[in-house]
Amino acid sequence: MEPKIHRPQAQCSRTGQPFQPGDAIISTLVRSPEGLVRTDTLATAWSGAAEKSVARWRSTYPKPDATGAVLAPNEVLLDIIEQLEGHQPEAPLRYLLALQLVRRRVLRFVDQPTHASATSEGPPPTGAEPLRLACRKRDCEYLVQVAPPEPAAAAAVEARLAALLWSGDAA
Repeated sequence: MEPKIHRPQAQCSRTGQPFQPGDAIISTLVRSPEGLVRTDTLATAWSGAAEKSVARWRSTYPKPDATGAVLAPNEVLLDIIEQLEGHQPEAPLRYLLALQLVRRRVLRFVDQPTHASATSEGPPPTGAEPLRLACRKRDCEYLVQVAPPEPAAAAAVEARLAALLWSGDAA
């Protein structure tokens, strides 16, 4: 799945003030009953992360003529992979995020898949053993459950992944 990349919200989640190009903002992912929700706050209005926050990163609100999307920093995405471990409802999001990090060469497969369908067609099917992924940067391994989103939930998971990946101009 190639997610559509979304920009940050147009206004500060704490003050309601519209963002101006070049404003320093802090984006936060907060766990809610609906899943992970992204909020964007002016750095000057930031008073700390919410209790159920999973990750946060600092960026600059893009200028209208800004071209191309900049993905969230690898360190933030690795933190999210770690935070989502063991949260079964978040398994599809964690799985897709891990695949994005493999694609970005942040993570790599430790073992060659043994499933016939996991050769050139992609990762192993649902119900397969977890993917074993290594991170050279953190010198650790992650076990990620193979959990493609159900067709009915795919659009929502894609939107959450896209909101999670996009960070605006790097700060």
